[in-house]
Amino acid sequence: MKWFVKVLPLSVAMMFAAGAADAQNKQPLRIGVMTDLSGQFSHEAGQGSVNATKMAVQDFGGSVLGRPIEILVSDHLNKADVAASKAREWFDTRDVRMVTNLINSGVALSVIGVAKEKNRIAIVNGSGSSRITGDACTPNSIHYAYDTYALAHGTGNALIKQGLDSWYFLTADYAFGHSLEADTSAAVKEAGGKVLGSVRYPINTSDHSSFILQAQASKAKVIALAGSGTGFINAVKSASEFGLTQSRTQTLAGLLVWITDVDAMGLKAAQGLTLTTAFYWDRDEATRAWSKRFFALTKRMPTMGDAGDYSSTLHYLNAVKAAGTDDTAAVMAKMKAMPINDMFAKNGKIRADGRMVHDMYVYQVKKPSESKYPWDYYKFQSVIPAEQAYRPINEGGCALTKG
Repeated sequence: MKWFVKVLPLSVAMMFAAGAADAQNKQPLRIGVMTDLSGQFSHEAGQGSVNATKMAVQDFGGSVLGRPIEILVSDHLNKADVAASKAREWFDTRDVRMVTNLINSGVALSVIGVAKEKNRIAIVNGSGSSRITGDACTPNSIHYAYDTYALAHGTGNALIKQGLDSWYFLTADYAFGHSLEADTSAAVKEAGGKVLGSVRYPINTSDHSSFILQAQASKAKVIALAGSGTGFINAVKSASEFGLTQSRTQTLAGLLVWITDVDAMGLKAAQGLTLTTAFYWDRDEATRAWSKRFFALTKRMPTMGDAGDYSSTLHYLNAVKAAGTDDTAAVMAKMKAMPINDMFAKNGKIRADGRMVHDMYVYQVKKPSESKYPWDYYKFQSVIPAEQAYRPINEGGCALTKG
């Protein structure tokens, strides 16, 4: 038997080589959604953040630069070390290029550090600590939906304008709560108000009675809740049981109120709360149309974090397309250069410190008698223009903004 070796023409050999390179380039572009799927923040993020990210990928077309887009999902269990370990695994072994949501500020601060180390992108929508674009800023991270500075100044200024100028804080004892109390205290004092004191409660506590009694005893005009999740819901319920929500001398303020919190508490308990948010599903035709699609998947209306997950993922994919690569530096440059115009934000822009700047909105929770249909929970109060909503870039302490 004779063996024959056939020599391919050079053009054919080059075609096979190009095909192999093309196949290599068709590896999926992977996005990681790291969120709370089972804990106290799962109602305002969780599966909703996953669905919102999937909607963005679907609306983009499912692929970019000829590569399919794949979404990975992880429950960080509200533990910063678990989140950091998973992020490192994703970046090292699954080639995840961008990770998003990151509810729980301790988690977010941990993961953006890993993203910087591994030169990948982290987009924060679930967490609010203003440190993310302050002393903890990185060239690889973006703070997109909201932050404690915007919440503090929106709600703080709205209430001080009503003459409610003495404040006492019930603060969740973790990074977000501390940041929210600090930013709101600064806003209150800047507006001529005074802070009479504060008390911190463990993040997973279910009994707020002793903290509510301390707040009532302060005689402050505003009892401000600097927390989120089921802890915030339980605090409002305790306040209601002690008559604080019906008080004529003290006002309860939620410094971060998710629409899912209002739904869980009901309007009877939540009515009258003044809040600042980046997104309300019933704001206009565009928000309503998108939110109804989200509702069909999630069986609840979206939070501002959900809307931010959708908008930021779409913006990221548009930047990858415009850059012609998934290289981190090139994509970040495009994201900061391109304006954001969608159902979430109009003329939004990402600053050098990673802060996405956009309008914020002040609302008041309706009385039960004012609600006309399901999820009709908010009364519009005012718009906070983008240039006023966020901390001036030169005041945050971000090293990226220093010459």
